Amino acid sequence: MADHLIAIGALVLVFTVATFTSVHMGVLALVAAFAVGSAVAGQSADDVFGGFPGDLFVVLVGVTFLFAIAKNNGTIEWLVHAATQAVGGRIALIPWVMFLITAALTAVGAVVPAAVGVIAPIGMSFCTRYRINPMLMGLLVINGASAGGFSPASVFGSITNGVVERNDLPGSPVLLFAMSFLFNAALSVVAYFLFGGRHLIGRRSTDLGAAPTEEPAEERAEPLPHEGGGSATATIAPATPTVALRLDRSRTLTLLGLLGMVAGALFLDFNVGLMALTVVVVLTLVDPEAAKGAVDRCAWSTVLLVCGVVTFVGVMERMGTIDWLGESVAKIDSPLAGALLICLIGALVSAFASTTGILGALIPLAVPFLMDGQVSAVGLIIALAISSSVVDSSPLSTSGALVAANAPEEMRPQVFGTLMKWGLSLALIAPLATWALFVVPGQG
Repeated sequence: MADHLIAIGALVLVFTVATFTSVHMGVLALVAAFAVGSAVAGQSADDVFGGFPGDLFVVLVGVTFLFAIAKNNGTIEWLVHAATQAVGGRIALIPWVMFLITAALTAVGAVVPAAVGVIAPIGMSFCTRYRINPMLMGLLVINGASAGGFSPASVFGSITNGVVERNDLPGSPVLLFAMSFLFNAALSVVAYFLFGGRHLIGRRSTDLGAAPTEEPAEERAEPLPHEGGGSATATIAPATPTVALRLDRSRTLTLLGLLGMVAGALFLDFNVGLMALTVVVVLTLVDPEAAKGAVDRCAWSTVLLVCGVVTFVGVMERMGTIDWLGESVAKIDSPLAGALLICLIGALVSAFASTTGILGALIPLAVPFLMDGQVSAVGLIIALAISSSVVDSSPLSTSGALVAANAPEEMRPQVFGTLMKWGLSLALIAPLATWALFVVPGQG
């Protein structure tokens, strides 16, 4: 038991130090894997590296590399421009356009913070131009990212479904995606009417032919929590004038590549990362200019974070700590109470740390608990996934911080405070709601 407690303490220390300092969580996790594996469990370096998720590494690098090129060649801007034109000047629909675009980006493989980072500045510029509440726009962007975040081709979906598959648990990738999307859509309806959406109904604009064209101001530096925890100063670029974009050869191939990647993941069970890299190679050959600098904009921080945490969890699994923890939770007299406890832990920790790291650590924890069949594995995994992701609206997480940083300057403190209340409220409400919806009905 002493060894297990040391490993658990190390994991808690990793999340705590990364949350309150600038040390990267992935680096901390790798150091913890080395220290605990060698000093406590007597594992060799080869044993420690045996838990490194090579398949997940390829997925993360492949999809973020592809989206860096899509950003460079204007494909993402084209999608935003086409979608906003499609609403025909109906201001009430603009937040929902942002919701759907962000959901589409994460559904086909964009990392959630990256998608929010692309769309949030655009959405917030619409707030200034059309007098939309920044909380309304910001929450629909964040919820959109979470709504698409569990598709089989997405990063969250790949992490969750991969853990389920490796542990021979029953799973349903399509049901996970559908339930996550519907839950976030319902949450967005609440946010829409709570933060002034009703006042937008009936308002129209006749000049919605392109994104806002305000003159760019000076760049500003904002302190933001980064993927490894702690805080970092990020430069937030102001909105720049947008001109009409045409669908040229490079953008057409990018769209076809994205559609092919989704189809391959959904219907042919192809590896998302390898498919993304294949599209990257084709696009680079067709348009070398668009690929310049793209590799530098891969989500290397997220890659290091996820791979570090999963490697440390692998050390814990070989030590038997994960089984011991799961069996301890399973000993709780009420299986339903144990399931609710796991969801609450996921939501509360994720509100202050990285969702990608939490998913990689907590789903394996639930595996032994699920083995006795008293609680539906599919239901608990869906509840845990949703509970851990919807709290990304907390301004202490990357997505919430990006929204707060891009809000109009005079409203930034108010947006930050409201996001804090919203995110922490969800940390309690979401586990209860998902537990009631997905776990209780499936009790064995």
